[in-house]
Amino acid sequence: MIELSLTDLLKITGGEASPTAASDTLITSVTTDSREVTSGCLFVAKPGEFSDGHAFIDRALAAGAVLALAERVTYDDTRNVHPAIIVDDAVEAMGKIAAHIVEYLKTKNDAKVVGITGSAGKTTTKDLLAAILADVAPTVSPIGSYNGEVGVPLTVFTATEQTKYLVIEMGATGIGHLTYLTDMVHPQVGVVLCVGTAHAGEFGGVENIEKAKGELVESLDADGIAILNADDSRVARMASRTSCEVRFFGTSDRKVERAGVWASDIVVNGAGEPQLTLEFPNGYSQRITSGLLGRHHVSNILAAANAAYALEISPETIASSLEGRAAGSRWRMERIERADGVSIINDAYNANPESMRAALVTLAELGLGHDGQPPRRTWAVLGEMLELGDERIHEHDMLGRLAVRMNIKKLVVVGAGAKPAYNSAVLEGSWGDEAYYVESVDEARQLLQAELQPGDIALFKSSNGAGLRFLGDDIAAFVKEGEDA
Repeated sequence: MIELSLTDLLKITGGEASPTAASDTLITSVTTDSREVTSGCLFVAKPGEFSDGHAFIDRALAAGAVLALAERVTYDDTRNVHPAIIVDDAVEAMGKIAAHIVEYLKTKNDAKVVGITGSAGKTTTKDLLAAILADVAPTVSPIGSYNGEVGVPLTVFTATEQTKYLVIEMGATGIGHLTYLTDMVHPQVGVVLCVGTAHAGEFGGVENIEKAKGELVESLDADGIAILNADDSRVARMASRTSCEVRFFGTSDRKVERAGVWASDIVVNGAGEPQLTLEFPNGYSQRITSGLLGRHHVSNILAAANAAYALEISPETIASSLEGRAAGSRWRMERIERADGVSIINDAYNANPESMRAALVTLAELGLGHDGQPPRRTWAVLGEMLELGDERIHEHDMLGRLAVRMNIKKLVVVGAGAKPAYNSAVLEGSWGDEAYYVESVDEARQLLQAELQPGDIALFKSSNGAGLRFLGDDIAAFVKEGEDA
């Protein structure tokens, strides 16, 4: 982190120092988790949904924190005031500190900020772009899916004096959320991947999702660059919401006006990896094989390539970095091969109808057999898609029907929220031992441990809260009694 003094922090936040805050205090890291405190840390006492960070100030100071960022004065066991900066809103103060660091880096290093949003694919695109940029200069990007009002500042705080690029993943669950984030980091390049039905219940409809995602485009200055997905009409029409340069990407052979980096000759190999030719606006082209799993990742590859090209990274560097590049974050179409020949695809970090369909397409393609290999038995282990609002039953119903129509051999539906997928699969004609419904992850674990056989491919897909990512890990590590690991 870029070192900040007590004086700096007071000026940035507008807060007031407690009497015990030492005037020579310097902070070298920031966290909201007392378990992550290191020496020289600023501990943010953030009020949470289930716990209040103020209750952990003692623990944070004992672990090496030198200062708390708090919303009220607190005391230790002997009634001494904790060293702290007192502010009205600790999360808002975090944002102010992050904004200061970004502006400092822009002035010092001509640092560039890329904002990435969309209903699906943000984390994969962020990982791909960060890998490209890290080949060129020091780059900061989120760990996992740090993409909200707390996660974005925590990402910025990991920057150093040498940081040249900041790749910022931006999530939203309501109108105005992205504006808050863009006001914080002021991206020069904005990438919008798709407008799907994720969080439709929270947003109040897809139209509001489109409005919210477009806030990133609206935030760009006239000299910025917007990277928009031409395959998604809701994203493509965001071009009218900005005065900056717009570049489109897409997977169709028909290039659109103002096309950026495009793809041609897209195929998927026997391992499920996309192969495509990257077509750059300057005439350079290069065929690559991605290490990602599934045709749907072509859009993420193109989004990352376009953002890098907008930052004047050479086409050769972009293509070289993307060649063979696999997922950088866990539980995103993560493939694990068990010693007994069972393949596990763990894509259960997030789920919405669009990503569910894409994952099932990939599973079906992998089950067909390629390059002289026989077909394989496919298992779709599906949990609930959360935050769909009034569309919840309909979307799960469609999911079960799709699994049958795509000839997925085995369907395991986990949890009451996802049960409409099982019901519709049965109605569609998946009977007997082709479709299973279980109430809990434990029941699913017992079923899969007993029934999976060498050569099977099992996809685990659900929203984060359904917990299937951990079930996928358990099944990937499982070895039947009497077998070698």
